Amino acid sequence: MAIEQISSSPPLRLLLVMGLLSTTAWLHAADIEFHGFGEYRYGERLDDQSLEDDRSLNELRVQGDALWYHDLFAAQLKGDLVCDDVAADRDSIDLETGEGFFDLRQANILISPLSWMDLKAGRQVLTWGTGDLVFINDQFPKDWQSFFLGRDVEYLKAPSDALFVSMFPAVANIDVAYIPRFDADRHITGERLSYWNGQAVVGQDAVLVTDRPNDWFEDDEIAVRVYRNTGAFELALYGYHGYWKSPGGLNPATGQWIFPGLAVYGASARGPLGNGIMHAEAGYYDSFDDRDGNNPFINNSEARLLLGYEREIAADLTMGVQYYVERMLDRDEHIAALESMAMPIDTVRDEDRHTVTLRLTYLAMNQNLVLSCFTRYSPNEKDGYVKPTATYKMSDRWQATLGGNIFFGDDEHTFLSQFKDNNNVDGSVRLSF
Repeated sequence: MAIEQISSSPPLRLLLVMGLLSTTAWLHAADIEFHGFGEYRYGERLDDQSLEDDRSLNELRVQGDALWYHDLFAAQLKGDLVCDDVAADRDSIDLETGEGFFDLRQANILISPLSWMDLKAGRQVLTWGTGDLVFINDQFPKDWQSFFLGRDVEYLKAPSDALFVSMFPAVANIDVAYIPRFDADRHITGERLSYWNGQAVVGQDAVLVTDRPNDWFEDDEIAVRVYRNTGAFELALYGYHGYWKSPGGLNPATGQWIFPGLAVYGASARGPLGNGIMHAEAGYYDSFDDRDGNNPFINNSEARLLLGYEREIAADLTMGVQYYVERMLDRDEHIAALESMAMPIDTVRDEDRHTVTLRLTYLAMNQNLVLSCFTRYSPNEKDGYVKPTATYKMSDRWQATLGGNIFFGDDEHTFLSQFKDNNNVDGSVRLSF
């Protein structure tokens, strides 16, 4: 179960650190698998701006991950203690947003009540789909703030409080995730990253205020995947019923951003093609709080398509390319609704948002050095994003990383260009244990 918010103090932080150390000793004594890491990460913005702090990151993080395998079950407990010098509030814990000095990543138990069924209950990180940093049918929460600030890619996936059931009948595998209370994305709010709010680029001067569905077993979500292998290909069907994961609407009466209702239906395929691996994925986004498209304050329904291919193009050099398109299904109705209310239409997105991505990955120095660069570009919106990363494994325990997040574009209201004031570089040193 997620804990909404716990007020705390430096003495409580000291108690948690002492508790982690004593628990580590006990886990080793109890023959429970335990590992983790300590990491220092620093980030600096490339451009001066008045909306955010000059430093994007300055944090010390210690993660502990305990696994207990019993004859009847398996249990996992994984959490991070964080000393974050840039955070506005360092002395509290909010397990929904990951803010504060403790982030609970996993706390679950796995059992197999039947020979053809696994059941995992509790806090867990869930993922499915085929895309490389492009998500269509994966409606599990993401932490976009961590990702764009430069934290490890592990933190792009935020945890869910869920019951996850996997069934393995002969005809196909079936996964069902039930989330009893809506788990939103850890989305951008303006506290650490500036963004377009519909009128201007804002940051700490206009922190996003949201009204999130928050009632247990009423504001719930369910996601289903049915998949099987056909020859060398994995084919899958998906369904989701819940809410837009990041704010997808505005309540004009309160000025708060909201999470309208959403259903997603989709399919994917993945398998070999020539000397590489292809993947394809499609989804229909049913924005069922505005199916006619005539509410200008709620996201349109959409159709989304992703095509991708990856292969080794030279020794130790891999290339992955993707084409992705989002189509607004009721754009004309959306514009007509705006015009009827004398609202501006010059910043309404195009009917189709086209995107191409390129990832190059090179392994050097006996694969101890990994150089990677992910680039995303929209030819019709003329904006893009570049994420270079260099990771060097100094030994079995020590690792150093350099990276960056670079945004560009012509218009500040487009999807990627809105973040160009947040360009940053980061570096980290990690000790694993």
